[in-house]
Amino acid sequence: MTRSLVLSAYSALAVAVQPFLRSKLRRRGRVEPGYLQHMGERFGAYEQPAQAGALWIHAVSLGETRAAGILIEHLRTLQPGIRILLTHGTATGRAEGERWVRAGDAQAWLPWDTPQAVRRFFNHFKPSAGVLMETEVWPNLVAAARDAGVALALANARLSAKSLAGTLRLSSLSRPAYAALAAVWAQTDADAKRLAQAGATVKGVFGNLKFDATPDAALLERASWWRALTPRPVVMFASSREGEEAELIRVLQAHPQWVKGAQAVQWLIVPRHPQRFDEVASLIGQAGLTMSRRSAWASQPAVADVWLGDSLGEMAFYFGMSRCALLGGSFEKLGGQNLIEAAACGCPVVMGPHTFNFTEAAQLSQQAGAAFRVASLQEGMGEAVRLVSDAPAQQRSASAALAFAAANQGAALKTAQAVLALMRR
Repeated sequence: MTRSLVLSAYSALAVAVQPFLRSKLRRRGRVEPGYLQHMGERFGAYEQPAQAGALWIHAVSLGETRAAGILIEHLRTLQPGIRILLTHGTATGRAEGERWVRAGDAQAWLPWDTPQAVRRFFNHFKPSAGVLMETEVWPNLVAAARDAGVALALANARLSAKSLAGTLRLSSLSRPAYAALAAVWAQTDADAKRLAQAGATVKGVFGNLKFDATPDAALLERASWWRALTPRPVVMFASSREGEEAELIRVLQAHPQWVKGAQAVQWLIVPRHPQRFDEVASLIGQAGLTMSRRSAWASQPAVADVWLGDSLGEMAFYFGMSRCALLGGSFEKLGGQNLIEAAACGCPVVMGPHTFNFTEAAQLSQQAGAAFRVASLQEGMGEAVRLVSDAPAQQRSASAALAFAAANQGAALKTAQAVLALMRR
């Protein structure tokens, strides 16, 4: 089958599943109302006025939006009058993105990848250039950008070995899309090699934008104050995923000395997805453990076996309170979450075996002494308890985390300069 026929078949399927997408959005919207807002934009129906010539940046989810925010800050420093069109795919990403838009900017959902919807997107907004964050390369979107004369780049680009294998299986779709990108700026040499195998033209290896994030000083100050009021060292389960919290609770029940005994620490669970806050609270209650939710704290945290971090935008606060963090998503086969923010806050990390989403960052952090690798969550919890019980060792790891974060900065300026050059093409 020729590439054009493959793309036509893909497009027909994308159109056919639109009713199922609407149903999925309504279901998600019952838990996260943000998915019900501006639903027509998902299909290329845009009502908001648009001025041609803005720089379009697509950040699908929360992590990508935070990286985009770092890039936007540097772009505004280099070109103060720049206008931004920021698009997203998730409700948490769009909520985070509100922090970065100003008067004259625009924010919208990226449409579903059908030829008609993406064509309406470009006809409506008429961006001067486009930047996709990290991984979001869609066949019809890239083709429509080319037809509209919009130079499109992939920034902070990463591609795991697992994702490359999937990409190569669909090479008749993916290779033309990667090849049509005007530029790709990879996070690491390994990412660059895999992206080139996928068909991309890699123009630079700039590092990870997230190293250039500056933790909120006010959040860190509050964390330091509250940490001083907490009698036990805090161990945080950062961005935990489904299945992982239940395992942590099971291990705590099997090791009561880590809750109330001589080795007791203060356990803090911060789920990755806010729609799961109540679910995790129920798991804790059913296990017979006492719990205090962040949303109920006033002057200081309440005493409880487990704290539940049920707030958004406070990860720096949680990392600042914690002497050590377990890395969510790494104890199930989910690829792990980003450990860079933990390092920037001086919080050492214990990670499980599954960090394929952030392979190089995990390896470098481990080599720097800022992170520790274990085979299971139970082993990780034991390692965390040992670390926070040894003040000199904990301080060495915290200092190593700060040094690791500082040593890897610089990607934001390089990326911003490259984006502005792309706009001048």
